[in-house]
Amino acid sequence: MKKPILMAQIGAPHGVKGEVRVKPFNEDPLALDAYGSLYDKDGRKFKIMRLRAQKTMLVVKFKGVSTREEAEALNRVELFIDRSMLPDVTEEDEFYVQDLIGCDVLENDGTRVGNVMAVPDFGAGDLLEIAPLMDGGGLGSNTWFLEFTQANVPVVDLENRRIIIAPPTEISERDPDE
Repeated sequence: MKKPILMAQIGAPHGVKGEVRVKPFNEDPLALDAYGSLYDKDGRKFKIMRLRAQKTMLVVKFKGVSTREEAEALNRVELFIDRSMLPDVTEEDEFYVQDLIGCDVLENDGTRVGNVMAVPDFGAGDLLEIAPLMDGGGLGSNTWFLEFTQANVPVVDLENRRIIIAPPTEISERDPDE
């Protein structure tokens, strides 16, 4: 895989016949099998034999996994496809998360402040996790989060691998006594 895109993560076994719970990251979870085989980080192939929705997860039967013990061994395995398997983004404000990671982060005046490290969603919407630019030019380890909204991120320039941010002017700190 040239450009792996994370599509799902295998969770706990479901039953005793090798089925597993899978957390999908694609827009249409039931279309996870439309991409053909999925692969783990080591290139191991996973072919979906059948899947069904169960609340926010999928229950998946993979080819070659027939016991609960085999299913348990797959817990936390991340599943990828190559970026070339996905259609190009056609909407102006749509992005693949993987395309945002590694972009330079600049303020409105053009000052580089860091790089996008991840785009987590803890349940209230996407955030940009930003590693700050240090005085020597390297990236620091004390990352910070910015809500990924049009107001906070007015420009996403994937062609030049940069994102312009306009963080809120007032940021409240937690009261340490709370």
